[in-house]
Amino acid sequence: MKALLDACVLYPTVLREILIGVARAGLYAPLWSERILEEWARATVKLGPGAELVARGEIAALRAAFPKAAVAPHAGLEARLWLPDPADVHVLAAAIAGHADLILTWNATDFPRHTLGEEGLRREDPDAFLLALWQEHPDPVADVVEAVRAQAERLSGEAQPLRPLLKRARLPRLGKALGR
Repeated sequence: MKALLDACVLYPTVLREILIGVARAGLYAPLWSERILEEWARATVKLGPGAELVARGEIAALRAAFPKAAVAPHAGLEARLWLPDPADVHVLAAAIAGHADLILTWNATDFPRHTLGEEGLRREDPDAFLLALWQEHPDPVADVVEAVRAQAERLSGEAQPLRPLLKRARLPRLGKALGR
């Protein structure tokens, strides 16, 4: 299964680390475009000095780890596409160019299901996507989530209980499932 990652799911660190961790575990193949990566890097500017530099380092590491993940839509593809927000057409074009099965995004209103369906795509939010992966592959997903939780704890120097951490990462259903 191939999933195009929208910039909004790459920007939050915990979410990104979980999504990339399950990709490293072989549970899906991530896709993105250079424009999506650039949007992520520019979004970090609001975090303060140095944040964009850190993001660009993380982007370089992702490029190295997943050299086939970057897709480039062919010329003219975007011109034939329509979405409620024209600024998101490049995401749909990248998903089509990469032969993605789905687009992972929080942005439901700008990616209508019927429009995506016409292109053989579907949209999923990361919580539903990761919960479904956990239901199919509980141990690898749980291992990735625990590694991310432990890293967050090491970096923050504070306890990071699983459910609150995942709730802050907008993954409440996954947190509830793993917290049982």
